[in-house]
Parts: sequence; structure tokens; C-alpha cells
Amino acid sequence: MEFALSEIQESVSEAVGRLCGQFDDAYWLKRDREGGFPHEFYDALASEGWLGICIAQAHGGAGLGIMEAAVMMRTIAESGAGLSGASAVHINIFGLNPVAVFGTEAQKERMIRPIAEGRAKACFGVTEPNTGLNTTQLKLRADKQGDRYIVNGQKVWISTAQVADNLLLLARTTPLEEVKKPTDGLSLFYTRFDRERIKVLEIEKMGRKAVDSNELFFDNFEIPENDLIGEEGRGFEYILHGMNPERVLIAAEAVGLGFAALKKASEYARERIVFNRPIGKNQAIQHPLAVCYANLEAAWLATIKAAWEYDNGLPCGASANIAKYLAGEAGFDACQTAVMTHGGFGYAKEYHVERYFRESLIPRIAPVSPQLALCFIAEKVLNLPKSY
Repeated sequence: MEFALSEIQESVSEAVGRLCGQFDDAYWLKRDREGGFPHEFYDALASEGWLGICIAQAHGGAGLGIMEAAVMMRTIAESGAGLSGASAVHINIFGLNPVAVFGTEAQKERMIRPIAEGRAKACFGVTEPNTGLNTTQLKLRADKQGDRYIVNGQKVWISTAQVADNLLLLARTTPLEEVKKPTDGLSLFYTRFDRERIKVLEIEKMGRKAVDSNELFFDNFEIPENDLIGEEGRGFEYILHGMNPERVLIAAEAVGLGFAALKKASEYARERIVFNRPIGKNQAIQHPLAVCYANLEAAWLATIKAAWEYDNGLPCGASANIAKYLAGEAGFDACQTAVMTHGGFGYAKEYHVERYFRESLIPRIAPVSPQLALCFIAEKVLNLPKSY
């Protein structure tokens, strides 16, 4: 069993770290205050080919694995970019995997290469206002009319819709009452984002202002039938192929964010003098930070275990949910502890840890709540009866 990163993984970390070093705390503080997609950061990653790290070489990517992508996403978050930087490129890393697995060769070339090369931005439309994580109850309809589908309905919490060129969309093509199983009748599309037929309303939120979250309203939005991925009615099955890798990547981002906060807190504790001594000399400061470090290390080990299982074709559902749960909690605790270590200054934006703390809630909540991750572990690992 080898715990050290491979030479390739080390080079990923070093190269991405150098690139992220061009975007300092002042850059991300400005983005947090003013909003606006971090185009300069996105373009810098694209220009060096990092957006296609997991995409096959045949379609413009590097052909590396989820393990390398996890290293990359941790490095981005840990650089101080946090979830603002990671979320800006998250969908590029693995979001179009359903197209890679189930799309035609023509679709793969047309859809995936622009994402890998950073020439197009995309968003992913799944969540709806009244369904939450109960995906089988989605109501947005895509009705077949001739050689196209007509879409009407709503989506919510759709990231990067303000800047997206294309949309990966899960829609109901067969009414729920007409299918044998609730998971049937949902279809997956990847198509042009038509702003004349999709109304986009940005949601004001606690953190990550640089990466927008939105409500989408579809009014007779047309999708050509050649933008259907795979077979009609099997979209739910297709998106399952991306869920475990997504949990691994969000776990890596949470770990990176936690380590960024821990670095700030440790630096402050060494320098801040109270009662004629650095506060870092006090065990009441040391011990919480040490606990955070231990928990982040444990979460990272769980994360790379899940990534290794996925890359080696092994079942990784349990490991991915364990990693997501542990990393979400460890990242949140580290960011909260960093704020408390700074005392009153932790509440000031110029010290950055309050931004990290706000962003640390994202990998706790998304893409699945900690409670549902625990439900998965209870049911699939401990063989307990399903609770929902």
C-alpha cells in the first residue's frame, strides 16, 4: 500500500499551485466583495490544459484519473481560492462524464472538446424548487415534437448559469404516472443555453459570490433531438455515473479549504502577542488547531481511497460518501476554528478566514447533505433498513 503521491500527482500539485499563486488573497477578496465570474483564473487554467485533466486525450483532455483531479481541486482550494476558485472549474473536471460514457462519438467531439479546452462554459440543471434531493420527482417537462423537445418548468441552485454557453439538463420526458419505476422517464440533454427561452435569476447567497447560483425558468425552450444523450428515459441512470466522482472532488475541495484556513490560523497564532506571549503558545489555541489538522488528514486519506477505488474500477459508493461526509465536517470545523483563533479579527474580511468559513458550508450542504451521506452508509454498509 502506497500513501505517497505519485510523481505525476506531485507534478499536478506543484504546477497548479504555481498557477494559483498568480491569484493572491487580494484577488479573491475583490471577487468576494464585487462578484463577477473569475474569468482570468478560469482562462489561466484553460491555457495550461488543466480543465481537461480527467477528459480522454481523444477529446482534448489529459486522460488522467479522479485521483489526479482530486489533487488538483485540493490544491486550488488550499491556495486561498477556496470554493470560489474550485467551483469556477468544477463542472469542467467531470461534469460531462455522462456524455463521455453514453454519448455518440460525434457528440463527444462536439460537446466535450470545447469544455476540455476552456472554449465553452457549462452548467448542470437537476435540482428543482419542490423536489430537493428527491430526483425521481422532477417535474420539468421535455415534450417531443417532431425532431425536437419543448421544455417548460423550473430549476434552482444552478451554478454558473450567468456565464454558461451550454446546459446539461435532466428533464422528464414521460409523466411520472406512466412509468413503471420512478427513476424511469427522465432524459439527459446537453444543449445550447438559449437566453431568450431561459430566464435566469441570480440567488443572493452567503458566500462564493464569484460563482453565481440561479433559478432558471424555461418557456418553450427547444432542444434538438441530436442533443439527447443516450436513450430517452434513462437519464437518471446516466447521471449516477458522475455522482461518486463528484463526491470525491467536493471532498478534496473541502479538505483544501480547511488546510487554507488552518494555515492562516497558525500564522496568526504565531504572530499575535497577548499578555506578552504569542497566543499560539497556549494549549487552548494549539489543541483545537491540532485536532483540525488530524481530522483534515483523516478526511484526505478517505478521499484518496475513494479516488483510488474509482480509478481502479472498484465499487466506491461507500468510500465516496464517507469521504464527502468526513471532509465536509473537517473543513467546516477547521474554518470555524480559524475564525475563533483570530478572535475579533476573524470577523474582519481583510483576514480572509471569515470568507473561508462562509464557503465551508457549501461542501457540507452539496451535493448531498451530511445526513443523507450517513443514510447511505447506514443502508449500504451497515445493512440497516432504508429510512426514507
